Amino acid sequence: MNNAIAALLLLALACANLPFLVEKPLLVLPARQQRKAFGWRLLEMIILYFAIGFLARLLEGHFAPPHHQDWEFYAVTACIFAVMAFPGFVWRYLMPRHQV
Repeated sequence: MNNAIAALLLLALACANLPFLVEKPLLVLPARQQRKAFGWRLLEMIILYFAIGFLARLLEGHFAPPHHQDWEFYAVTACIFAVMAFPGFVWRYLMPRHQV
């Protein structure tokens, strides 16, 4: 079970940063502009948050009966997912780009 949790956390870290690394809207649509708007990136993060949550729920159901969670659990996990996205945000928006 520890390996499954570690793999899930690494997958969540990758998914949190993915919207900042890929320029295609919703990660698969053809790009219309040079740069993707921040709104698209936020929408992708929300979709990936729920996808990871669904996968975690399936994983929990495989090992034990799933526990009922209140809104506080989802608020905390959404904040953790946003903190996991910080390296991608820094790379996309805060790192200086040298134009040639």
